[in-house]
Amino acid sequence: MPSHHHSLQLPLSRRGFLMASAGAGAALGLTAVSVPALAVGRPRPFGRYGSPAARLTPLTLYVDPRGRGDFTTVQAAVTAATGAGYTLVIASGVYRETVTAGVTDPATGQLSTAASEMTWIGASENPRDVVIVYDNANGTRKPDGSGTYGTSGSATTTIRTDGFTARRLTFANDWLRADHPEITGTQAVAIKVQGDRSAFFDCHFLGHQDTLYADSLALGVFARQYYARCYVEGDVDFVFGRATAVYDHCHFRTLNRTDLATAPYGFVFAPSTAVANPRGYLVTRSRVSGQAPDGYYKLARPWVPGSDTTAHPMLTVRDTALGAGIDAVAPYTNMSDAYPWQGQRFAEYRNTGPGAVISVPENRPQLAAEQAESATREAYLGDWTPGRRR
Repeated sequence: MPSHHHSLQLPLSRRGFLMASAGAGAALGLTAVSVPALAVGRPRPFGRYGSPAARLTPLTLYVDPRGRGDFTTVQAAVTAATGAGYTLVIASGVYRETVTAGVTDPATGQLSTAASEMTWIGASENPRDVVIVYDNANGTRKPDGSGTYGTSGSATTTIRTDGFTARRLTFANDWLRADHPEITGTQAVAIKVQGDRSAFFDCHFLGHQDTLYADSLALGVFARQYYARCYVEGDVDFVFGRATAVYDHCHFRTLNRTDLATAPYGFVFAPSTAVANPRGYLVTRSRVSGQAPDGYYKLARPWVPGSDTTAHPMLTVRDTALGAGIDAVAPYTNMSDAYPWQGQRFAEYRNTGPGAVISVPENRPQLAAEQAESATREAYLGDWTPGRRR
């Protein structure tokens, strides 16, 4: 295992996490106003980040479901941020809502820049305390009868603006297969991130299938994203999309499956990098752990979507500890036999752990030392340096 220090403790299961966050008995029926009781000795809902009576800046907005801020929902605050550079300070609570930052101007068809350079901060400084969650899935029918949400539409949170930063928040989708056996479209996205220069520090992403959708606004539009000290859990393709994304000191946790009798239970990564993009997903100084039996998960499979059959998925995993849940003999597999993983841009470098043992070399392409010199955060992010800790 790499020598770096992980500050994240092993989180509870997704429903257990929400129960702990929302208070006993609340997890299965969360509402927009279901929040944990204030901790003794912490009377200030916004901590060190000021308050509506003492704003850090004129562009700081405060969200608190108990009404002690400017808004009681995250979406209301996002809607009110009518210019660039706003900061949302979000008090402890479970925010059961869908949120979209960045909208298309109906007059021009262009993405509005109103919400660009936006920052969301969890006021308690613990991502467990601030949870944005909803439970739509791909196959969930829309209330207006116009069909189902689809994978993208299932997202609890959608970020479509550039320069977005989130700190110490949890993004979740708590839709469960067992609760909806009638639904076959089981993708249920916690967050879809499409903007360039999107950064997440100390955040949690909770879901099952398609948890973290790291994507871009359109084919041919490259989007750089950075995830530092984050925790992501799921089962099928739970980190996926076409973004250029760096996962630095992150923890990926595979979930157990009681609905399947045989392996594989799922796949950690499913990149869909555009063929013209020289940089896909980079996982560095991270770890993969899990609940499932040994060897029941694949590390990755390439996603070549029907909307882009020229995609050339790219994933590099380096200096990362791979737990026994990863199939070390055959860590990669095909999503479609028409696009075999061997023809994609998959590689590893100096990984450790039982899931990283090289027993069949042709199944584990490795970078040479000189190739690894360009597999770095700096090379992937170019002229963008994500914001420092706040």
